[in-house]
Amino acid sequence: MSRDGLAPKGERPLRADALRNRARILEAAEAVFAEQGASAATDAVAARAGVAIGTVFRHFPTKPDLLKAVVMNLQDRIVGEADAMVRDEGAVSALFEFCTLVMDAGASHRAVFERLAETGVQVRVAEALVRLRPAVEVLLERARDGGAVRNDLTTDELIALLAAVCQEAIADGWNAEFRRRALDLLFEGMRPNGFR
Repeated sequence: MSRDGLAPKGERPLRADALRNRARILEAAEAVFAEQGASAATDAVAARAGVAIGTVFRHFPTKPDLLKAVVMNLQDRIVGEADAMVRDEGAVSALFEFCTLVMDAGASHRAVFERLAETGVQVRVAEALVRLRPAVEVLLERARDGGAVRNDLTTDELIALLAAVCQEAIADGWNAEFRRRALDLLFEGMRPNGFR
């Protein structure tokens, strides 16, 4: 099974109801893990999704499989939101919204990342941001052209700084106030008259 729910070549594609169940399971897993932590029982995910436990295991044979799918679903959602920001050509401040989105997504899925780390799977913000590089480049160029950020800020610098701040926020479990303060400081350094 591929990440998008489509069957690999040679296998039958999932039926529409199976795709809907998979989406419901992922949505439920995200909510349950956010509320109860990543050690929450798979039964709770099944109950929240309104499916039998066997349906969960048919899609995700192990708990790590489910956790990985939640992370991949999150990344897909962020890619979709970043693409929407790119399409909104008049949004000069979309770069700041994107940075906030990445920070919030990392913080809200901290328990999932920690549980995956216990299985040997490390979620690295920098690696996730590489997938978003084309969108980051467009948003950064738009922000530079609109005078919202300094002209000498490069995509590599932005990705490295945002990844470092978000990774530390996840690792240390920063509260919402501290995350906002860290982003404010990052944004201040990005602005034309920011830190020199």
